[in-house]
Amino acid sequence: MSTTSTPGTGPDHAPHGADSEVGRLRTVMLHRPGPELKRLTPRNNDKLLFDGIPWVARAQEEHDAFAEALTARDVEVLYLTDLLTETLADADARAAAIEEALDELDLGDTMARYLHGMLGEASPEELTTILTAGVRNDEVRGGFGLVTSLLAPDDFLIDPLPNLLFTRDSSVWVRDRVAITSLAMPARKRETELTELIYTRHPRFVGSPRIHGSHYEHVEGGDVLLLAPGVIAVGVGERTTPAGVERLARQVFEADLAHTVLAVPIAQERATMHLDTICTLVDVDKMVVYPNVADSLVAHTVTHRGPEADGHLLLDVAEPQPFLLAAAAAMGIDALHQIDTGLDPVTAEREQWDDGNNTLALAPRVAVAYERNDETNDRLEAAGIEVVRIAGSELGSGRGGPRCMSCPISREPLVV
Repeated sequence: MSTTSTPGTGPDHAPHGADSEVGRLRTVMLHRPGPELKRLTPRNNDKLLFDGIPWVARAQEEHDAFAEALTARDVEVLYLTDLLTETLADADARAAAIEEALDELDLGDTMARYLHGMLGEASPEELTTILTAGVRNDEVRGGFGLVTSLLAPDDFLIDPLPNLLFTRDSSVWVRDRVAITSLAMPARKRETELTELIYTRHPRFVGSPRIHGSHYEHVEGGDVLLLAPGVIAVGVGERTTPAGVERLARQVFEADLAHTVLAVPIAQERATMHLDTICTLVDVDKMVVYPNVADSLVAHTVTHRGPEADGHLLLDVAEPQPFLLAAAAAMGIDALHQIDTGLDPVTAEREQWDDGNNTLALAPRVAVAYERNDETNDRLEAAGIEVVRIAGSELGSGRGGPRCMSCPISREPLVV
């Protein structure tokens, strides 16, 4: 479903970029669950960051319905694997992808040489499958050295990437620039390498300016909320580090992409791995928030005073304030209204775990949400938000909702 067009634009759509979470969504990148999910077992799902073993066929049905809900709202849907296959048609891109995939493997010379030849002979489609679904020891047809003899037949030589489903994490568009992120968990490191390859070498994105990068301090896209034009909130917790926020803040300030960054400490727990598991915007002044932590959520407002003598920006970091108050002040609005997840602490905890806070805004006051979170969705509708309900019983097994599963590539600018 992906298409090739002039750099920086999609066909019949606005230029690439986003300045908010709620501007009308025009183009989005998804990853349809594929063979990489069939690699999950009770033995490896923890290592690969899944809480369960999804029913893959049902996950695909749910994801197809998600994509159809987007296209029904005139959103152009691009698929990561389509973009990757098109990118790998270029010889230099293929060489770079193979080098990155094999660079840090500790498999010995015999197997390394064999895999290099095997990947080099693969078609772009086959290489895409190998890079995303991985290679098991019992799937090789040669290279039988000491390493492969001692490994178990079902040990992976190249690990699968089941978390590709969550395209939000490996890249974030900030105005007209794409931030290639740096993922914290070893199981996800190669995701950013593939994403960076697409943004660097796919004809659609050639020439698109980039910031950050997989080699910098950890920042994950699920922690980055574009609260308003010029205002970015970044969660600091299990996945994004304080140094990562500082690096990103300097970059967006230097490129004049933002005037304020809010650093928001969050608990380093699985249930709150990213800021968007706690809160997401559903309108220019409304946010669905997990109430069990709302009162304790604070933000350090980061601004700058211009360059120091050595040319580096001098950052001002304010004392912590309640998050919603600091956000409203930075956004220039009277209040950022809170819509709670659920009606009581137990329901709120259940629906937060089921990604009730992880909504994807299609436009102001229109959001996609998992249908299972009845009370949260009822509260959203009572607040004037149109809720586009989708199934997610299998998609949610990796702890991610509609926002996690989508990387907006183009949103219409908000009028300020």
